[in-house]
Amino acid sequence: MERITIQEEKNYTEDVQTVNKGGRKFIIVGTAHISRQSADLVREVIEKENPDVVCVELDEKRLKALSEKNRWENLDLKSIIKQKQLSTLIINLVLSSYQKKLGEKLGVTPGTELLEAVNTAKEKNIPIELCDREVRITLRRAWHSMGFWQKMKLVVGGFGGIFEKQELTEEKLAELRSKDVLSEMMDELGKAMPVLKTVIIDERDQYLAEKMKQSKGNKIVSVVGAGHAQGIIKALDNNEQINIKEIEEIPKPSPVAKIIGWGIPAIIIASILFIGYSKGLSEAGDNAIFWILANGIPSAFGALLALAHPITIITSFFAAPITSLTPLIGAGYVAAFVQVYFQPPLVKDFQNVGENAKQFFMWWRNRLLKVFLVFILASLGSVLGTYVGLFEIVKNVFN
Repeated sequence: MERITIQEEKNYTEDVQTVNKGGRKFIIVGTAHISRQSADLVREVIEKENPDVVCVELDEKRLKALSEKNRWENLDLKSIIKQKQLSTLIINLVLSSYQKKLGEKLGVTPGTELLEAVNTAKEKNIPIELCDREVRITLRRAWHSMGFWQKMKLVVGGFGGIFEKQELTEEKLAELRSKDVLSEMMDELGKAMPVLKTVIIDERDQYLAEKMKQSKGNKIVSVVGAGHAQGIIKALDNNEQINIKEIEEIPKPSPVAKIIGWGIPAIIIASILFIGYSKGLSEAGDNAIFWILANGIPSAFGALLALAHPITIITSFFAAPITSLTPLIGAGYVAAFVQVYFQPPLVKDFQNVGENAKQFFMWWRNRLLKVFLVFILASLGSVLGTYVGLFEIVKNVFN
């Protein structure tokens, strides 16, 4: 295989690289997702090269999200909660809000260059290949790959990025214009959580490269984030054979996770039964009441901190002791569903969610963000109560 740069031949910037293999020519345009210059470069390359196909770092849902300004209004929030996908939706919001914040500083909508690639290809009647893995799969694989504290670290770090008020200098803005900011952020997170980088960057490098190889035509222009360019080139250089189906699967919980998930409820129930057998029903009743209060109060308090609807707060109290005894559903999902039922988000809440997410107090005023807040705080309260209750009840077995 031969890899060359074509900056001098076509007067491109260093963001354009070419890989030749088996009579096929891959022209890789590495872009910054919040750069107007990148969008202009994408159009220039496609128009000059007139390729057989244009590959874009998008999936169908991301393309639809970029093309439609009302994507948040179209969310079926109740369905998302029932499918237990609220956590991945929150991650998506955190990452997109961070990127949008930088995009506003630079005066360009995030993903403009990807949409520019699609529009330019359509204008010239060039076939388009959406080569990225579905974002839902990527986020769920990332979420399932992390432990509880890693998830908390990610969410807290993401919120910190949203609310940070640091001013960007002209020098910093110039630097950001030349980078794929989301990939840069993921790279930084990857240093602290390597498994996250593996899923969001490395796997997608391989996925994008394989999809490019599967595309038809001998001359392919690929528009990808700058953070993916070198990984894609490496995959093409090494002629890596990637099993796409394998990295499209959402991992099932490990046997250890299942054992812990069902083991804790089993220990609690067995402990209360043993206490009833050895110390009497009155003592068992006291421990059962402690379990209810230890779970219900923190979860209800979390919903209260989110300024949830009164019925949501009451529901959190009664749901937490029950949901903590099964890994199938969490108190946060029950609380979020009830909150949506009694205080459904308005159209304006969906329209302004990206902007409101950057303002701390708007998480309590925007009804959609409040649903997220109810989910997070009620879940944290239930987790805390579970371990407090477990410790106390097991201790009473041996006293």
